[in-house]
Amino acid sequence: MAQRRIFLLSPASCGGKRAALLFNERAEFAIAQKVRSGPGASIGEVFSFLSGLYFRGKLAYANAFQNPPRGIGGIHIITPTDGLCPPDLMIRLVDLERFATVPIEADDPRYRTPLDRDSSALAAAIGGNSQVVLLGSVATGKYVDALLPVFGSRLVFPAEFVGHGDMARGGMLLQRAASGEEFSYLPISHPSRLGLRATKARAREEARADAP
Repeated sequence: MAQRRIFLLSPASCGGKRAALLFNERAEFAIAQKVRSGPGASIGEVFSFLSGLYFRGKLAYANAFQNPPRGIGGIHIITPTDGLCPPDLMIRLVDLERFATVPIEADDPRYRTPLDRDSSALAAAIGGNSQVVLLGSVATGKYVDALLPVFGSRLVFPAEFVGHGDMARGGMLLQRAASGEEFSYLPISHPSRLGLRATKARAREEARADAP
C-alpha cells in the first residue's frame, strides 16, 4: 500500500500589498469582487492570489501527491486565527481582516490555541502510519514549535527545500506537480532543516563532543 500522506500548507501574508488590493473598494478584478460579495472565495484561491507563485506551487503539489486515510482531507491550510482549514473553505474580507490582526508566533494563544486544537484532532484521526508534510518555513519555530509536539516523527519536510527561497520553492513545487516526481522527505527533527550553516555548526559541536 502506498504511503498515506497529508499536507499542511503555511498561509499567505494577509497584511501586505497584495492584500491591500483586495481591500480597495474600487478594485474590479474577479477575486476582489468575490471576497466582498456572496459566499466569498475559497481560501486556496485567495491565498494563491496573495502569495503568488509559492502558494500556487504548494497547492498544486499537495493536490498532486496527497494520499490521506479514508474520510480525511489531504490538504490543510494553517491560518493565523482559525487553526487548520480545507482549501475549499469560503472566506470574505472580514476573514482576511481577522487573519491580518494576528501574527504567526508560536507563543501567541490567538494563533496557537486553535492550531493546537485542530492539529491534535487531525493527529488522532490519521493514526500513526500517515506522513504529515509541512510545506512552509521549517527554519524557524512559528510552525515547527506548534506542530512537532503533536505529530512527532510523522512530521516531515521536502529535503530539496533546503537552501532555496520562496520563489525558487514555488517553481520547484509546480515543476514536480506537473512531472509527477515527488520530493524526498526528511523528518523535521533533521538538522538540515535549519540550513547549511546550522548543519555545519551542529557537526562541529558533535565533533568537539566526541574529541578525547
